[in-house]
Amino acid sequence: MLDLITANTPLFLTGVFGFGLLLGSFLNVVIIRLPARLEHDWRRQCKELLEIEDVSHTGEPPKPPPGIMWARSQCPKCGYFIKPHENIPLLSYLFLKGRCSACRAPISMRYPIVEAATALLFLLVAAHFGPTPQALAAIVLTAFLIVLTYIDIDHQLLPDDLTFVLLWAGLFASLFNLFTDPVSSIIGALTGYLSLWLVYHLFRLATGKEGMGYGDFKLLAALGAWMGWQFLPLIILLSSLVGAVVGLIMIALKRHKPSQPMPFGPFIALAGWIALLWGDGIMGLYMRSSGLG
Repeated sequence: MLDLITANTPLFLTGVFGFGLLLGSFLNVVIIRLPARLEHDWRRQCKELLEIEDVSHTGEPPKPPPGIMWARSQCPKCGYFIKPHENIPLLSYLFLKGRCSACRAPISMRYPIVEAATALLFLLVAAHFGPTPQALAAIVLTAFLIVLTYIDIDHQLLPDDLTFVLLWAGLFASLFNLFTDPVSSIIGALTGYLSLWLVYHLFRLATGKEGMGYGDFKLLAALGAWMGWQFLPLIILLSSLVGAVVGLIMIALKRHKPSQPMPFGPFIALAGWIALLWGDGIMGLYMRSSGLG
């Protein structure tokens, strides 16, 4: 059965697209619930460290947020437990006309957007790499980058629970030379972290302000582990360029204040994903146009 799917390109791509829709629904859960779980754990650990009794205003221990894997989805407005047929990617949102079936509260457009984006990005990955181990690994990387992007947008946070897993996964993938060799992967991880770490401290010494967070260092280190140190200049250049353009547009549209911090993780993630698929072609074009190639 697997041979039939992978040998038939339209069937393979359709399967990847459908899988992307399903996984996109799960990624929505991770994006929403993981930060809440982390904050709950951090508060509990701080109270333990300070020897403060961990109780709520009712005198009972605070109820932890829903788990990521098994807790049923609920309407954030009325608490209605969403039924399976109301949780079909894209279709349920259209069928319900973007509203909760119980209280008629609007459902955020974030849900279908993440589902559709995941499916489309998975489709591009599958079309680029074909039915290969590289495609499977690239789909895993893409899923992590989607979650990190939205969590950083919402909370200006790149959780270690995700960036460290991504880093180790990149180092592991290098053992099989999926995208780079182990030496380039290790150097890429070190260089990716230290390059932004150095920029961070130089900026802080010059201005007295923090220009980015440590999560950005770890994300670039993870991308260096996946693709090797050779792609880091391209990733840094693309992320800086896209970040500057988006920032200027948002300021011009009065959607963002110049003094307001902007998460840099989404631009690193986007640049890394572009480099994964088309980095060789972009660098080759640059070399030829500059007369170096």
